[in-house]
Amino acid sequence: MGYFRELPNILYQSPLLHKNSSSDFIGIKNLFRRAKLFDYLNANVVMFNKFTIGDGDRPDTIAESLYNDSELDYVVILVAGITNINHEWPLQDYQVYDYALQKYGSEEKMFENHHYETFEIKDEKGRQILPPDLIVDKDFKIDGSALRFNTSYTLISQAGNNKLDDKNEYTVQTDNIARAVSNFEYEISENEKKRTINVLRNGYLNTFINDLRDVVKYDKSSSYINSTLAATENTNVVNP
Repeated sequence: MGYFRELPNILYQSPLLHKNSSSDFIGIKNLFRRAKLFDYLNANVVMFNKFTIGDGDRPDTIAESLYNDSELDYVVILVAGITNINHEWPLQDYQVYDYALQKYGSEEKMFENHHYETFEIKDEKGRQILPPDLIVDKDFKIDGSALRFNTSYTLISQAGNNKLDDKNEYTVQTDNIARAVSNFEYEISENEKKRTINVLRNGYLNTFINDLRDVVKYDKSSSYINSTLAATENTNVVNP
């Protein structure tokens, strides 16, 4: 990944057993410079477009498609705000089943209810009484149309519109004002949420890479060696 070439180095006191002395240092990439990078990204949202990750897409294939360079995969990852690619990149469709089965331990557990999500309910004047997709439990209920003067309620779902009986309250169990969502459906939904990411607009690519180099380089300090190299303190001297 080209990203690591952009990160500055830091000289770190060697933990290796075959070091010659406590003054030996090794050069490593300073991953902590990422924090400055994310602050920069959050301040420049005008540079981004929304992008939907397709099944089987990878950062390098998206970089190739957007920028004609697969080695700019780190640009895709950074702009998307991803810090852990293993957990934050969407699984392929066929992998979600295996993931859910491993997480819940069995198919029986996998298809148990995770939560309920409400259907939309409106009154006869089109006013929204209950918004859709609220996460609720099986005991959720709302006041019924009988408590309102001269009105009726309609439940709106994928199956169509259904006028509710005039009564004092509606519940999940008796009136189906919310649908059950299984653990498996929940995992599918969570995976789908990961598919929408920000990507850098092509016209900003060179500016972004140059700014990235400026953001992660070192300012002059007691540990400064040059703009891409700093040193940590020798702990044997600081804490003898």
